[in-house]
Amino acid sequence: MKTVTIYSTPVCHYCAMAKEFFKQHNIAYTEHNVAADQEKRKEMIDISEQMGVPVIRIDDTVVIGYDEQALKDLLLAMPS
Repeated sequence: MKTVTIYSTPVCHYCAMAKEFFKQHNIAYTEHNVAADQEKRKEMIDISEQMGVPVIRIDDTVVIGYDEQALKDLLLAMPS
């Protein structure tokens, strides 16, 4: 099982879309509200080198923005 973390803000439409994607596919994730948590905001900037949300970390892979195809490839692809 992969570890999924999303750095988001409450008013981010693309963050909501990503969380809905996780819900539809029964993918457990940890959410960090970077609008309220300065430490997690710094962590997000350190791993993504930018301030836009969402930033989604899947194990050691970072997806910047809501990229549904990348999420499908990383989370739903059948292991070979």
